[in-house]
Amino acid sequence: MSYLPIVWGGRIEHPGAMTNHDPSTEVPESMFAWLTDGHGTDALRRTAVAVPSPGEHEVLLRMRAWSLNYRDLLVINGEDGWSPPRPVVPLSDGVGVVVARGDGVTRFDLGNRVSPMFLPHWQNGELSDEKYVLPVGGPVNRGLLAEYVVVHEDEAAETPRTLTTAEAATLPVAALTAWHAVVVRGQVEAGQTVLVHGTGGVALHAIQLATALGARVAVTSSSEEKLARARALGAEHTIDYRRDDVAQRVLDWTGGRGVDHVVETVGGENLNVSLRSVRVGGSISFIGLLAGLSASINTYDFVTRNVTIHGVETGSREMYEQLTAFVDEHGIRPVVDSVSSATSETEVTKALHRLESGGAFGKLVLVAE
Repeated sequence: MSYLPIVWGGRIEHPGAMTNHDPSTEVPESMFAWLTDGHGTDALRRTAVAVPSPGEHEVLLRMRAWSLNYRDLLVINGEDGWSPPRPVVPLSDGVGVVVARGDGVTRFDLGNRVSPMFLPHWQNGELSDEKYVLPVGGPVNRGLLAEYVVVHEDEAAETPRTLTTAEAATLPVAALTAWHAVVVRGQVEAGQTVLVHGTGGVALHAIQLATALGARVAVTSSSEEKLARARALGAEHTIDYRRDDVAQRVLDWTGGRGVDHVVETVGGENLNVSLRSVRVGGSISFIGLLAGLSASINTYDFVTRNVTIHGVETGSREMYEQLTAFVDEHGIRPVVDSVSSATSETEVTKALHRLESGGAFGKLVLVAE
């Protein structure tokens, strides 16, 4: 079988070349991978391709679960700037089990359950141009929606011990972004107040993390059902942004002071709502691009209130390892909306359409049979 033109990040060899593999797991010569050329969800195709073989310091993962992110839709639908130049495997979030190791691997043993990192070269320290390359599941780099994936050992990390495989699949993008926003940038502490916009994947993880830290959390949504579920997760104050003046409700809740920190997942003009809601000297973790890539911002509020705005891009492997330890320590269970079969074309496309509709509460997860 000839290998299809997919960028995997590892060299391609016949599986028989593997010298360090799990004898209890037979690695086949071929596998199924989902391919997209950016022509939409219904044009996704499940295709037989060769199984890649791990090179030096690489591991072969047998993928067991994946979760969906809005970014995946941009690639699959070929949105401006996201259309893949050739067929690529989509999805950025996933969990696999190590079934083979290349020479020199020291970080993982056979059987370890691990997740590849979204930004493979960002392992620690601050983000830089050199580290912000080849995000997993992007228009030009291989994604994870395949039966087997090769990854460099430095570009993956073990998953939390206390989570199911489906739950663990929700962490590498959404939960890590929330950790970066709430803990690393926001430095949220017990007793502080946090405003979280929306009830998407990042927002729900942010609610859980901030609550576990002992913070008081306010949440916005247009759905009373979702607000009720946010309260069940620990949110103290909920606001219907279509009916209420969000900033005024936040000021009333905080005695006119404003919140210490805002997790801004919407973007666009909503940033002005965040600026009116945050206290003098407070901070905003800016994540959202849903409302557009540009907006007219009230710079007077920004300057006179001495607000710090942080741009937040997922996170490093080091941050992910901190997150997994926190999840295990605090018993956090990610919110999963539904679990579907990754081997069913009907179920995969249905899950992607549900993501597109915005009706999900929690992460949409695909699992291997």
